[in-house]
Amino acid sequence: MAKEEKIELNQTQGKKLFIPCHECKRQTNHVVLVSADLNGSDTGWDNYEILWSSNNQIIQCQGCNSLSFRKANQNSEDHPIQIGPNEWEDDIYEQLFPNRNEGRTPIKDIHLLPEDIERIYTETLKAINGGQPVLSGIGIRALIETISKERNAIGDDLFKKINNLVVQGVLTKDGADILHKLRVLGNKAAHEVKPHSAEQLNLAVDVIEHLLQGVYILTYHAKRKLK
Repeated sequence: MAKEEKIELNQTQGKKLFIPCHECKRQTNHVVLVSADLNGSDTGWDNYEILWSSNNQIIQCQGCNSLSFRKANQNSEDHPIQIGPNEWEDDIYEQLFPNRNEGRTPIKDIHLLPEDIERIYTETLKAINGGQPVLSGIGIRALIETISKERNAIGDDLFKKINNLVVQGVLTKDGADILHKLRVLGNKAAHEVKPHSAEQLNLAVDVIEHLLQGVYILTYHAKRKLK
């Protein structure tokens, strides 16, 4: 096997990013101040070549001016991700330090969730807070599976079960479209051991928590207080 690697300084200096800030606690504009950018290739015995890059960046939030570190890895085996009808983005594995999801707390009234769902949700939060992206992705998929099962969704695979939740009135069509994206995220984590970025996982948990609130917690309170 042959391996080539080279490093350049400040190749991505000045690049603008829209990512979570650990101080502002929301998405903000960031700028790369300094970077060490690695590019290389690995060639196997069959002359099959894989190209890869790793950008190691000191970044600054343009809101609060705080500094943090970003590592972004990409290789030629990763395929672009569809984020809209005619919109794609590169599949980049991003790590942010400090961990933007660290310290995430459970939603209020978690005890109102069905036992299995509460357990999986709690374990998924622990994985996210612990910086374990693969386990977090698997947990998100397991949550969708368990919710579908608890609501007796009909279908021989998760794709059909999510669509059946729309028929039941549990989900809107837009809600189902979002869950399908999370299903794909979870599939990649489970079957391809694919880690996802903190930003992707954070958004995924936001969506799941909104679903849990709407299906279980708010429904419970509405039945008790709005008779």
